[in-house]
Amino acid sequence: MIAMNTNPFALRHRRRRPSTDTGGGPPRPAHWSSFVGPGALIAVGYMDPGNWATALAGGAGFGYQLLSVVLMSSLMAMLLQWVSSRLGVVTGRDLAQLCRERFSRRVTYLLWLTSEVAIIACDVAEVVGSAVALQLLLGVSLTVGVLLSAVGTLAILALQRRGRRTLEAGVVTLIVFTGLCFVVELALARPDWHAALAGVAPGAALLRNAGMVWLAAGILGATVMPHNLYLHSALVKNLIPARDDAAIANTLRGVNYDTFGSLSFAFVINAALLILAAAVFHASGHREITDLADAHRLIAPIVGSHWAAILFAAALLACGLSATVTGTLAGQAVMEGFLALRLPRWQRALLTRSLAMGPALVAVSMFGQHGSNQLLVASQVVLSLQLPLAVVPLIRFASSSAVMGGWRVRGLPLALAWLSAAAILTLNGALLWQLMSPD
Repeated sequence: MIAMNTNPFALRHRRRRPSTDTGGGPPRPAHWSSFVGPGALIAVGYMDPGNWATALAGGAGFGYQLLSVVLMSSLMAMLLQWVSSRLGVVTGRDLAQLCRERFSRRVTYLLWLTSEVAIIACDVAEVVGSAVALQLLLGVSLTVGVLLSAVGTLAILALQRRGRRTLEAGVVTLIVFTGLCFVVELALARPDWHAALAGVAPGAALLRNAGMVWLAAGILGATVMPHNLYLHSALVKNLIPARDDAAIANTLRGVNYDTFGSLSFAFVINAALLILAAAVFHASGHREITDLADAHRLIAPIVGSHWAAILFAAALLACGLSATVTGTLAGQAVMEGFLALRLPRWQRALLTRSLAMGPALVAVSMFGQHGSNQLLVASQVVLSLQLPLAVVPLIRFASSSAVMGGWRVRGLPLALAWLSAAAILTLNGALLWQLMSPD
């Protein structure tokens, strides 16, 4: 059995936190900024190439109308990540550990296997997205791009040898770079901001247009990531300096700032991508654009600047590489939590990346760029189908007084959490109906 306090990832973070010792006086609460970091590692999972594929198709096909779906999906993700982080801080255990402790061995193994499938599916999307970006930037084949993306993942994870803060700084740098790329892209595209603002409000067309409903389901499935729910509770479970109400309240306050701030930035990136697609492709009549490579090829001549294509590919690469960190860390948290088995991160990275590279290489070798785009969409379907298996146990544990005591989730947040779970189950029912229905 792996002891909970042997997580070096958390212990290094704890040693760097400002001291609460006041020389014999009452303990001084740590500043909220000392809890910043886990949210950034979570946020990159909400900006991966799967999100790019759905936002691109939504903006090109329907203009700004699906911005309301991006907003609602992001709010749902914020709520569920808030529940996950609260569970980790209060209990000192992550979601996978609680499942192992409170469910039968058969259920535990089932949840572990489905979680691993979801992580691999997400990693496939990141491999393919990074490979497409490398092809667009360097002119290499997609096969070479897949192999180079694996090297890039190990290079980013190597930053962790210098400590958790170094890894977090590297991820934040990639996120900020992505944001700057989109600032320039939007300046070049000159979107209709009045129409974009109107798109934030849900319209009646969302219920009448079958294609819009399907894309809305894809956006939701690409936004709320099941493995992020396991990872967030694992990243914050050892941040609390003492097991008392004052320390819990202070830690939750800092973690909440980190969570909502980081995921708000992720929403801005996803909204910017949809706005960019609406302003460039929908407005120019290219409404069938769903492929990342086609978008890269057309964006420069439409906008009138070769920098638009370069920044598009560079931002895609930054998102793909940074998102791989989330998948690797989530894989370790899931394996350790469900099975009490721990692998070095480089071994875990090799394992998940090797399993993801197989489907990616087959798709790009047989179908080229269009095959890679189909693989991106398929990976989001897998994530959506697995999501309830993480969401339902999360809400059950977080609302249980036996698990959370007086810190349990209740009232309006609990009602909204169960409403989110119901929406996800409804979405999955629609997905299964679509998949099983004859063409």
